[in-house]
Amino acid sequence: MTPLYDTLAPLKGCSFGTLSTITPDQLDALLGLASEVKSNPDTYRTCLKDKSFALVFEKHSTRTRVSFEVGVQELGGSPVFLSRNEIQLGRGEPIEDTAKVLSRYVQGIILRTWGQERFDAMSQAATIPVINALTDQYHPCQVLADLQTIREHRGALAGKTLTWIGDGNNMAHSLMLGCALSGMHFRAASPDGYSCDPNVVATANNIAESTAATLTLTTDPQGAVDGCDVVVTDVFASMGQEDEQAKRLAAFEGYQVNEALMGLAQPDALFLHCLPAHRGEEVTADVIDGRWSAVWDEAENRLHAQKALMLALMGVL
Repeated sequence: MTPLYDTLAPLKGCSFGTLSTITPDQLDALLGLASEVKSNPDTYRTCLKDKSFALVFEKHSTRTRVSFEVGVQELGGSPVFLSRNEIQLGRGEPIEDTAKVLSRYVQGIILRTWGQERFDAMSQAATIPVINALTDQYHPCQVLADLQTIREHRGALAGKTLTWIGDGNNMAHSLMLGCALSGMHFRAASPDGYSCDPNVVATANNIAESTAATLTLTTDPQGAVDGCDVVVTDVFASMGQEDEQAKRLAAFEGYQVNEALMGLAQPDALFLHCLPAHRGEEVTADVIDGRWSAVWDEAENRLHAQKALMLALMGVL
């Protein structure tokens, strides 16, 4: 067992609901393993042999579903996709009961749901690892892929600056925690009334004390982007917020990531977006399809980062 595997050993049998539950060293090891899995996929082809994962999805998905299904298969395991409308969860069965039953059939659960409290309820009731594939509060697997992408393109993370343009949503929260753990400086530009959860900010600040990261929250997108290394944004109205679309477009006027805004960042700055994107709203086509963009590498890295995570939680390294 290599030192990288030794670092990840404490994660065996654990659930993964948010990045704040792992250490800076464990994050670094996960990203290292993700790169190793990406470079040498055949080495890991049978690691999940005879293991099954239930994918319980209460929200729509493209990248998350496909990357997890393919990831489980490419590690030798069997994915079982379960949409809310296909199982008793959609007819009122408590999520705790679903967790207890699935724990008797499979070795891991991948849950994509609404409130974080639903993830917490399932992970507390299950006797097997549960992975957060997205909640309203956090999107940790996406951020593992984001950090892997930045490392691939720009090297060591510590000391670099990542700027978030958008509301204080699940991506902002997980990026903030990921930056704090990796020693990256985090800036977020959001309109008044759309800032990050103060409790998440407090948690990130506590982590940042040990990594020399800094956190800055502002309403000024130009100031936030000035001199930064990475710019990240997301749709202005996420799933479940469709009724707020017009209101949010008005509130986020001036927060579009365009050529002028990217021109304030470092000359070699990266642009990331978790997708799906609305060109002409939160980002212009010349940015997401242009020289700054690493979104397709970012999307691919969902597969590799999540493979690394599953290997660690299953303890099969």
